[in-house]
Amino acid sequence: MPTVPDPAPPPDAIAPATDAATERASGPATDPARADIASRDDIVLLLEDFYTAAFADDLLGHVFLDVARMDLEAHLPRLADFWEVALLRRGSYRGNALQPHQTLHAQFPLTAAHFTRWTQLWANTVGARFTGPVARRAVVQAERVAAAMRKRLEIPDDGQQPWAPGPEGRTQLPLSARR
Repeated sequence: MPTVPDPAPPPDAIAPATDAATERASGPATDPARADIASRDDIVLLLEDFYTAAFADDLLGHVFLDVARMDLEAHLPRLADFWEVALLRRGSYRGNALQPHQTLHAQFPLTAAHFTRWTQLWANTVGARFTGPVARRAVVQAERVAAAMRKRLEIPDDGQQPWAPGPEGRTQLPLSARR
């Protein structure tokens, strides 16, 4: 089982996972210890590392373990399906990723800090193990997922949006890793 990384900083000290996180995920171009995400096995390893950190996290651990009562062994295949489609453009995920988050949010109101921490832990986990274009896509895609979830769940902004307001005050989500 993977080791748990150092505890995350308090929520008010976390910056959204943006360009700096993407750079961490890409790592040095010559780092022989890390390769890019290339298979479902890589995704499963990433998810195991991420959820080990998330379950141990002071802010997220309670939500995953006590509120959602997440059974990672049971849920991991579905998570891997989602990320395999999102990152490798293959696989068989068919589902509504929003629905379980709506149910969770009704039980325990999620905040922008929860999503900020989730994206920060994800970026750090990706960057610790992988480097390359798919690793960068994993960080950007996680930011998009978090932004879309916050918007759909109508979670108030914490002032740390990783995207700029669009015309007429509408939120314009990032559509590309290129900024």
